[in-house]
Amino acid sequence: MAIRPLGDRVLIEVVEEDVQKQGVLYIPDSAKEKPQQGKVVAVGNGKYENGSLVQMEVKEGDLVLYGKYAGTEIKQDGKEYLIVRESDILAVIS
Repeated sequence: MAIRPLGDRVLIEVVEEDVQKQGVLYIPDSAKEKPQQGKVVAVGNGKYENGSLVQMEVKEGDLVLYGKYAGTEIKQDGKEYLIVRESDILAVIS
């Protein structure tokens, strides 16, 4: 099943950070912060303002930073995705 975002929404594949060991201590999953970057998998058509369509600035394949509590989390085929509005994306990483 494919997911296609609508309007000004963006589907992001969450990029998990590597598990690192600090000395002899491991940080449990419950203590980790939520990742705030991901890869854009799909984008909507854009949004209408004053009767005209405003095109999306991000495109598929972009690596982006988004707000910590932005969007709606979903799981599909064992992968974690996030659906956010384009305005919740803070930056594109180049």
